Amino acid sequence: MSWHPQYRSSKFRHVFGKPASKENCYDSVPITRSVHDNHFCAVNPHFIAVVTECAGGGAFLVIPLQQTGKLDPHFPKVCGHRGNVLDVKWNPFDDFQIASCSEDTTIKIWDIPKQLLSKNLTVFKKELVGHSRRVGLLEWHPTAANILFSSGYDYKVMIWNLDTKACVIMRPVRTIDCHQDVILSMSFNTNGSLLATTCKDRKIRILDPRVGTVLKEANYKGHRANKVLFLGNLKKLLSTGTSRWNNRQMALWDQDDLSVPLTEEDLDGSSGVLFPFYDVDTNMLYVVGKGDGNIRYYEVSSEKPHLNYLSEYRSYHPQKGIGVMPKRGLDVSSCEIFRFYKLITTKSLIEPVSMIVPRRSESYQEDIYPPTAGAQPSMTAQEWLSGMNRGPLLVSLRPGSELLTPRPQPPERPLSNSMAPASPRPPDLMGKLVPEGGRRLFSLLEEKVPRRTAEHELEEKKAWLTNGFDVFECPPPKTENELLQMFYRQQEEIRRLRELLTQREVQVKQLELEIKNLQTGSGRF
Repeated sequence: MSWHPQYRSSKFRHVFGKPASKENCYDSVPITRSVHDNHFCAVNPHFIAVVTECAGGGAFLVIPLQQTGKLDPHFPKVCGHRGNVLDVKWNPFDDFQIASCSEDTTIKIWDIPKQLLSKNLTVFKKELVGHSRRVGLLEWHPTAANILFSSGYDYKVMIWNLDTKACVIMRPVRTIDCHQDVILSMSFNTNGSLLATTCKDRKIRILDPRVGTVLKEANYKGHRANKVLFLGNLKKLLSTGTSRWNNRQMALWDQDDLSVPLTEEDLDGSSGVLFPFYDVDTNMLYVVGKGDGNIRYYEVSSEKPHLNYLSEYRSYHPQKGIGVMPKRGLDVSSCEIFRFYKLITTKSLIEPVSMIVPRRSESYQEDIYPPTAGAQPSMTAQEWLSGMNRGPLLVSLRPGSELLTPRPQPPERPLSNSMAPASPRPPDLMGKLVPEGGRRLFSLLEEKVPRRTAEHELEEKKAWLTNGFDVFECPPPKTENELLQMFYRQQEEIRRLRELLTQREVQVKQLELEIKNLQTGSGRF
């Protein structure tokens, strides 16, 4: 008889939630009072967008991420909808573009200026008109540029191609009308080739979004699904909803067989909607309840038991909505693997909560930060519409690193030719290093020098950014707390630059060794 240990080893077993201090929260934020079951918040490395109350229409706030503390009551809003705003989503490939949908049946695309807003923004970039009733959900395609999905109370999912010059788009490129009731959630798989939805009829459907056909449908009566989520490359779905006895429940499904769930887990008897969030890089699942103060987190595996409970972050302040920071905006120096932004309406507060892996070392932790999806699309809208599928382009979160997955582009650019030396004659220094007749050696070096120069310029630009924020655009501190924050931020920047300098010294030594080896090899011939 084999013995199984009671505890499974995991590097995320001791993950804990760390709420931000009072001065690092966003206070006096007029959060919406809408009862719609949505996040009401969207975050990227530059801004946090929050749906707010506005007389005579719908509006939302776009607050710079570094502008913490008490919000000015006259802070400019983004307003242009004639009805309440129900959902906002940042473009994953453009940190200064956001989409919003409203009860006025329209969807608007906004360009947010890089400088701070001085007055209300009312001029939108594009308007999408196609739904006959209010629009409740928005989702950007995870890998294709300028593809936006919307679902409304007319039971339709519409696919929009924003890669046009028209300011008002009247017709979507595809309309999916297989649902019989209001759509409650949408989720894409990793490459965006499949779309999972939940409907008010409590059924889970897996669709081919380009064709609009239903590939799989769950008719299981023991679980009434409310939200659904693809679990990365595990070929599994997770849904949250209620059981037959009205207990809040999670269910895990096989993507290829939706007849019976792989596992079900009852949580409690509360009535708030459960929002699931999945981290593809760490295989961690976070479950956030609307009206709760806690955040449960699990580790998902392909083997039984599929859901392994880790721990729970507890708080006395219930959240009405929640936002999530993309992985590229996290603080890797403090081993932060996830960050929530809780909307606390009882205190008009937005509270960041960081999920941290406790580590003693201050160096970059490669094992908890695998390559993650970057901010560049892997294909165009037309390529995806024509039937092409590509996974996301991966980047490393190590400071100063670059794109890991080669981007599919034409092999040569005119810029690269203009950067190459026009004369075949090498500089004086290269003339000393290259022996006579060693034209092959020089050609190799000639190919490397412009590329390294371009990379060096790009890395210099990246060195000006701290977690995606331009330090030169930071407003001067007005209070003592802001001054202390600026001081600590500069100390962190100095530490990071020292690490970058050490990396450059290693690269210089490697290049010197390469040149020496090339000289030795060419001398033999």
